[in-house]
Amino acid sequence: MLKRILEKLHNFRLLPVFVIVSMIIGIAIGKWYGISDFELTPPIDAIKSIFHGTYVFSIPNTLALGVVVGLFMMMYPAMANIKFEDLGKAVKSPKQLLIVIFFNYAVAPFFMLLLAKIFLKDDIDLYTGLVLYGLAPCIAMVIVFTYLSGGNGPLAIILVALNSIIQMLLIPVYAKLLLGKIEFDVWLVGESVILYLGLPLLAGMLTRFLGVKRFGEKWFHKLKFYLDTMSIAGLLFTLIVMFALKGDLILEKPSFIVQIAIPMTLFFGLMFIVVYLTGWKLGLNYKDSVAVGFNSTGRDFEIAIAIAITAFNPTVALATVIGPLIEVPVMLALVWFAKKTEFKLFIGRE
Repeated sequence: MLKRILEKLHNFRLLPVFVIVSMIIGIAIGKWYGISDFELTPPIDAIKSIFHGTYVFSIPNTLALGVVVGLFMMMYPAMANIKFEDLGKAVKSPKQLLIVIFFNYAVAPFFMLLLAKIFLKDDIDLYTGLVLYGLAPCIAMVIVFTYLSGGNGPLAIILVALNSIIQMLLIPVYAKLLLGKIEFDVWLVGESVILYLGLPLLAGMLTRFLGVKRFGEKWFHKLKFYLDTMSIAGLLFTLIVMFALKGDLILEKPSFIVQIAIPMTLFFGLMFIVVYLTGWKLGLNYKDSVAVGFNSTGRDFEIAIAIAITAFNPTVALATVIGPLIEVPVMLALVWFAKKTEFKLFIGRE
């Protein structure tokens, strides 16, 4: 019975509904307790206070830790699902690898920056949130979108593993490069990467390595269902916390979502179509073209949310939180687009 209920969370067609419900719950909690009136504690400061023995139980401190817990729940399963031992296989797909690296690190962040300048130059908080959203490639959900579209799943996993390592090194650099005129602590961004990406990466690697070594691959395959459930639950929990913090801004200004939705929809739609057609033009088959397309398009909203919460103000964070509400439906539409064009573009290549 419980498993049947949990399986509903795995239906990505229902995810936008769960996201909206989580937003509503968060806004209601925030209004009920008047959370917007509190001076919020940065998550890293709350963690440091625990180690220093100075932690004091309060709503701001609890919410700060709630953010940390929710983001870990999202990131850890994604890391545990990655087979890092397969990274060596990437050298057997140099064309696919180069396409993803080029579009992820030479195109996507700068394209999102351009869209932010075009659509949000007069609102510095939304501008910052959108740029943060474009910093790093997705390291979890793109595998699902690749699977739904009938793409090369193993290749997608290898590309995700590679991206998870590269972005740990490049996120602070890109943050400083793209947001140089905006006041923020780049070292705080580095700490965020370690906390929200490095620790889940270490925990995920240990889980897979020790678990498979002791109990076998079949055991881990069974565990994967619960890890995936944890990841989705972590996303929804984080949304509740985030919208409890400053969700009342949406009630005051509903156009907030529309302002973010337009550039994000353009980003995801154009990025996928360009990369997908690039794969086709360079002679890749459908499965590989889909894999490189989604791996070059999806963004790591978890780390964007984490950095926004830690190094910026709640309005910037809220701008990044709205991202998944837009990204998931658009990516599902792109799954449909890919499947509709498979026969026309790739007949005879499989």
